[in-house]
Amino acid sequence: MKTIFKLLPVATLVLAACVSQSVQQPELGAKNLPILELNGLRFKDFNRNGKLEPFEDWRNSPEQRAKDLTTRLSIEQKVGLMFHSTLPNKKDSTTEYDLVELKNLVQTKHVNHLITRLATTPANFAEQNNLAQQVAEQTEFAIPLSVSSDPRHHFLRVAGTPVNEGFSKWPETLGFAALNDPQLTQQFGQIAGKEYRAVGIQVALSPQADLATEPRWSRVTSTFGSNPDVVSQQVGAYIEGFQQGNQGVNPQSVATIVKHWVGYGAEPNGYDGHNYYGRNAQHTADSFALHVKAFDGAFIASTAGVMPTYPILNGATVNGQPLEKVGAGYSKQLLTDLLRNEKGFKGIILSDWGITRDCTSQCTNPTKANPQTLKQVAMPWGVENLTVQQRYVKALNAGLDQFGGTDNVEPLQSAVKNGEISEQRLAQSVQRILEQKFALGLFENPYVDVTATATVFNNAETKALAHQAQQQAQVLLENNGLMPVQSGQKVYLHNVDAMIAKQYGFTVVKKRSQADFAIVRLETPFEYPHSEFYFGSLQHEGRLNFLASDKDYQVVQSLAKAHVPTIVSVYMDRPAILTNIKDKAAVLMVNFGADDNALFDVVTGKAKAQGKLPFELPRSMQAVEKQHPALPDDSENPLYPYGYSFN
Repeated sequence: MKTIFKLLPVATLVLAACVSQSVQQPELGAKNLPILELNGLRFKDFNRNGKLEPFEDWRNSPEQRAKDLTTRLSIEQKVGLMFHSTLPNKKDSTTEYDLVELKNLVQTKHVNHLITRLATTPANFAEQNNLAQQVAEQTEFAIPLSVSSDPRHHFLRVAGTPVNEGFSKWPETLGFAALNDPQLTQQFGQIAGKEYRAVGIQVALSPQADLATEPRWSRVTSTFGSNPDVVSQQVGAYIEGFQQGNQGVNPQSVATIVKHWVGYGAEPNGYDGHNYYGRNAQHTADSFALHVKAFDGAFIASTAGVMPTYPILNGATVNGQPLEKVGAGYSKQLLTDLLRNEKGFKGIILSDWGITRDCTSQCTNPTKANPQTLKQVAMPWGVENLTVQQRYVKALNAGLDQFGGTDNVEPLQSAVKNGEISEQRLAQSVQRILEQKFALGLFENPYVDVTATATVFNNAETKALAHQAQQQAQVLLENNGLMPVQSGQKVYLHNVDAMIAKQYGFTVVKKRSQADFAIVRLETPFEYPHSEFYFGSLQHEGRLNFLASDKDYQVVQSLAKAHVPTIVSVYMDRPAILTNIKDKAAVLMVNFGADDNALFDVVTGKAKAQGKLPFELPRSMQAVEKQHPALPDDSENPLYPYGYSFN
C-alpha cells in the first residue's frame, strides 16, 4: 500500500500589503498535521495549537528555529534527541521496519536519529522511510526523523548493512584515492547523495579520513590511502558532493559524518578498536600531526558532523600535553581543545557505536566455546570503571553531542535531573542537532516521492560513470606484453565468470594445457586469529602474504609451471605482499572493487587502468612487522612504492 501525504506546491507570493517582497514557498509534506495560512503562505502547525510559532516559520533561519524549539522541549525530549539508535526491522526481515517498536523509540523515548539496516528495492526503501516518518509526525512536536546509513555504493559489505539493491556500484574509496581525481570524487558524492535522499536517507556515516598507516589494519579498505594531503583533498571532495557544496547543509544535502577523529589507523598489528585486544593505538608526536592533517579537507568543506574514534591514543599529545588514557569520545583534549577550539568545528559530534556499554567478561575474554555475540559488543575504553551514567556525563563534558548505537536514555535523564549535567549544556547539543534538521529541510518535508525512485535509480549516465570508475581505478603493476588480449583465444579462468568471458569473445577451457592464457582473481590474504570475538570473526587480520598452502596461490603456481601466461588481478582491502606472485604473472593488476566486465574491459584494451597505488606494497611480512603502525609507507625496501603504476 502506498503512503499518502499532503504535498503543498511551490508558489511565489506577496508577504504583506505594504512590502513587496517575494518569498519562495517550500514544498510541504505532511500526513495529518494542520496547515496554517498567513498572507497567502502555508506553514505546518507542528504543535497543533493554531498559531504560527517561530520554529514553525520557514522564513526564519535554522538557528532561530532551533533556538525557539529547544526552549519548548522537555528534558526527556531533549535527551532523546541526543541518541542515534537503529531503525528496527521486523523479525528476520531486511525489507520492512517494525513500526510498533519504532513507535516506542520515537514517541516514548523521543529518539529520532536512526541508522537504517534495510536492504530492499529503492521504491520499497522510500515507502518504508515514509512510514517511519509518519510515526514521528505523531509526536508532540512532530520532529522528523534523521535517517542515516553506512556506505552503500561500494563492493565491501559493511558489518550490519545488508547487501543493497539498486544503488549505483562504485569502487571502494581506495579506488578514488588511486585515481586522485577530486572532481570525480565530488561527482560520485553528488550522485550517491541524490540516491540517498531519493529513498529517505539524509545522513551519511562517512567518509573515513583515517590515515592507512598500518597495512594489516582491517579498515584500510574504506580509507583514501596513506598520504595525508591526498586523503584531505579526497575527503573534502566527497563531503562537497554529498552536501551539495562547501557551505554546510541545505535541503538538497546529505549531511556527512566524517570519521574517526583521530589517529584510528595506528593500530599495532592491525588490530581494530571494536575489540578489547585492539583498544590501544600507538603514536608519536610527529605521526599524530599527520593523522590530524588528513581531516583538514573535511573542515574546509564544512562537514556536518564528526565521529570520534574508539581506541586510546598512546604517544599522542595536544598542546604539548599527553592525552588522557580514554577513547576519543571521552577526551576533552581531542573534542574540545583540538576539534572545537583549534579546528573551529561547530557541527555535531556523534560518538561511534557502543562506547557507553559495559564490556563484560564475554567482551574482554570470550572463548571458542563461549564466543562474544553482537549483544556483548561494547567499547568503553579507558572508562570501564565508570557507570553508564558517569560515562554519559564525562562524554558530554568532553564535548560530545550525541551517543551512537544506543537508546538507553534513562541514565542521561537521571544525570540531568540530578544536576550532573546542566540543562544549559543539554540545550547546547540539542541546538546543534535541531539546526541540522531545519537546514536539511526535514521540517518542511521529510517524505519522498516513491515513484521518483524509478528515474533516480535507472540512470544510464550514472551507471556508465560508475562503471568507468571501476575500469580506471584499477592499477597496472606489471605487463610483459600480454595485454591487450585479442578476442577469440582460449582462456582458463579462476574466480572469474565464464559467461562474461564468452561475451567478450573468448573460449573458456577447463584444462590448463588447452589455454592460450589465464585470468586469476585473488584477494589479499587474511586470517581470523580472534574469531571468538564478534568483530574478530568478521574482520580481516593477520598476514598479507601468500603461502604455499593457499589454494588460490596454488592455482597461480600451477599455471606458472604449465607455462600458461597469466593475468592476475588482486582485490586489495589491505596492502597485499605480492613478492611470490610477481614472478609468476605475465600481467599483475590491483583493483579496489571492479566487476568482471570492468576487468575484461582493461584486459581487452577497451579501457585503460589509470590508478596509482594509494599505499605502498611491502616486500615481506618481516618488513611489515618492523614498520611503525602510525607512520605512512615506512616499510623497508617496499616491492612497490606509494603512487606506483606500470603505465
